[in-house]
Amino acid sequence: MKKFYFLLIALSSMFLGGNIFAQTAKISAELRPRFEFRNGYKTLMPDGNNAAAFISQRTRLNGFYANENFRFKLSLQDVRVWGDVKQLNKSDVNGTSVHEAWGEILFSKTFSFKVGRQEIIYDDHRIFGNVGWTQQARSHDAAIFRYNDKKHSVDLGFAYNALQESLYRVDYIGMKNYKALQFIHYHGVFNKISLSVLELYNGVAYDSDTAVATTAEKVAWSMTIGPRLTYKGDKVKANLTFYYQGGKNGANVDLAATYFAGDVMFNLAKGFGLGLGFEYLSGTATNDKGNGKDKSFTPFYGTNHKFNGWMDYFYVANHLGNVGLTDIYLPIKYKHEKWLFLLIPHYFMSSATVSDANKDYSNGLGTEIDLTVKYSLSKEVQLQAGYSQMLATETMQVLKGGNYQNTNNWAWVMITFKPTFFEKK
Repeated sequence: MKKFYFLLIALSSMFLGGNIFAQTAKISAELRPRFEFRNGYKTLMPDGNNAAAFISQRTRLNGFYANENFRFKLSLQDVRVWGDVKQLNKSDVNGTSVHEAWGEILFSKTFSFKVGRQEIIYDDHRIFGNVGWTQQARSHDAAIFRYNDKKHSVDLGFAYNALQESLYRVDYIGMKNYKALQFIHYHGVFNKISLSVLELYNGVAYDSDTAVATTAEKVAWSMTIGPRLTYKGDKVKANLTFYYQGGKNGANVDLAATYFAGDVMFNLAKGFGLGLGFEYLSGTATNDKGNGKDKSFTPFYGTNHKFNGWMDYFYVANHLGNVGLTDIYLPIKYKHEKWLFLLIPHYFMSSATVSDANKDYSNGLGTEIDLTVKYSLSKEVQLQAGYSQMLATETMQVLKGGNYQNTNNWAWVMITFKPTFFEKK
């Protein structure tokens, strides 16, 4: 608590000094404890194991400052599990970390340059997202040149990572991160239709000569490119997306993969919506070497918890370089005053054949049913709860292990506080 108090004083001095009437300044915070019951979350429950139950918590302190020349943001956070340190602790397991620390030079009303640790979010979060559901969330050390005239925006970004300061090269091999990336993203608004185009070059370090004791670091580059179309009408909203991945994967194997998705939501009555959607992520058959090609699509830095069921069986640090996925889902939404109800059944299939030494299995992986309820006590306080059930098939068991005949479910309750201590424009 003392640490948080001193940080608040420091931020107040930083952001409130000077003539605040010619500036914008804001100091805010977030506190988000969440209880989870995991009984087959991310993978099928193995025989002889018991469900997990715990409470995790994210605490953030945010400061933002802007004037006619630049913008600046600092976001400090603490992520913990209740009880992961003793009561008379001298230090925390994770400790306070910097989630965001960036500055943005405003060259004009349309051109700017943003540099530092920052969240990168585009479109529906599928390729770039902040992964806000996880308590730690995702941010990048990157630099972005930006053009934005409200109707059209173009971002040109790049990043280059190293393990440490050094006098000689220190290999980045084995890190669960890119060595370097470059991307360009365009977004344009044309009345009710919007168009986005993303081109991403992702570089991963690998050992080019595993036959010798010393590593020979090189970087394998992949390319992800494709458009996204969005329609927003009074009664209907629809999206259509296609991406192609080529080049090399992280093991320097030829890559040729595709992604295709579409969804539509109908506002049938006040507060009530019904939708239909599908996603196809190509995959590599378990008995197919793909003629030396990797056919598995990877949604690199997206908010993958948002997609393919909330039990996170697919693409949440899992199911990568695998048989792919086809997801058909039916979202049902109802909103009334401070209440929001959302029910989403999913039917999952593998995009490529699942095989073992004896036979080929059905492509059906199972059905997941997700339910969440949200109640807004105020603008700054929200209550949420959810329940998910996975009805898996034998094919899912072949991919995941565990036992598809066991009960596999997940439940959670979360409260979010987002106070604003100070705001001046």
